[in-house]
Amino acid sequence: MSKINQIAWDDTVLPFQLDRSAIRGRVVRLDGVLDHVLSRHDYPPAVSALVAEIALLTALIGPTVKLRWKLSLQVRGNGAIRTIAADYFAPEGEDKPARIRAWASFDADRLDARPPFEQIGDGYFAILIDQGPGSTPYQGITPLTGGTLSACAQTYFAQSEQLPTRFQLASGLSRVAGQPALWRAGGIMLQTLPAQPVSPTEGGTGEDGLIAAADILQGVESEDWNRANILLDTVETLELIGPTVGPTDLLLRLFHEETPRVFDAHRVEFGCSCTADRVRDTLAIYSAKDIGHMTTPEGIVTADCQFCGAHYEFDPQSLGFEAVIDAEGNPISGSDKAAE
Repeated sequence: MSKINQIAWDDTVLPFQLDRSAIRGRVVRLDGVLDHVLSRHDYPPAVSALVAEIALLTALIGPTVKLRWKLSLQVRGNGAIRTIAADYFAPEGEDKPARIRAWASFDADRLDARPPFEQIGDGYFAILIDQGPGSTPYQGITPLTGGTLSACAQTYFAQSEQLPTRFQLASGLSRVAGQPALWRAGGIMLQTLPAQPVSPTEGGTGEDGLIAAADILQGVESEDWNRANILLDTVETLELIGPTVGPTDLLLRLFHEETPRVFDAHRVEFGCSCTADRVRDTLAIYSAKDIGHMTTPEGIVTADCQFCGAHYEFDPQSLGFEAVIDAEGNPISGSDKAAE
């Protein structure tokens, strides 16, 4: 039974709604995707935990947006863990999977035994939505608050969207007898349906005066939200990461009195948008002198993708706005440069 559940729900996001409470949500399982992300880097445990958390958040938040291209979560801080980033690429067509990638940068010498979130230091949590060429990217920023990346995301939705939101996440290495340990992760997102915006006159009741769910919901809506959260608090780590409990079984166990209704599950896979042409476009703003500073003693310019680890090598004469040859090594005439 466990193997069947694992195969059926690996790397999926299952949308649902609690009809009694007018609350929507999602259940996510990341198995191969997360293992692919983390196996590309030799992260210390504290960094791996944060990368797993941001990957889960990205998988849960991405489908809530009517997205044509990419949603990004970014965390920046001045601590030992400087950057944590993840991207969610919308499915390119019906029955196509969404794609996820994630990455972190850190100063290994400054890492210590404190909880991972505390090692980010002072900074911010950002959600960016890019709908592709011709659109204006959206960016929402919230302080690092609440002790987890999940709490930051909850604060963002309350503060910027006025949508009470709750995340319950878990991740870790899982080992099946006779097989190597692999990363598995799972989580649940609860969110109220959009309501009339409110504007607290004296600040919110959350940390540092930020808006919290209690500032937005009143009466029956508040009671429904609190009840759903109490039920969610009973979830166990092994129920979230599986594979012995499928997401549909988990929803019935947690919310059977709330009349849960599930919709079609969405597949996710690891995916990166890096290409040699994209790297060339990034370097197109540099002069030949700048490119010269990037050139190795072997006479090449190299670039590595932080997300997938892809390695690119270029002839320096083919880079920058003063390039004299194209990607294939053919000379670029003056008219070709003018056309560019």
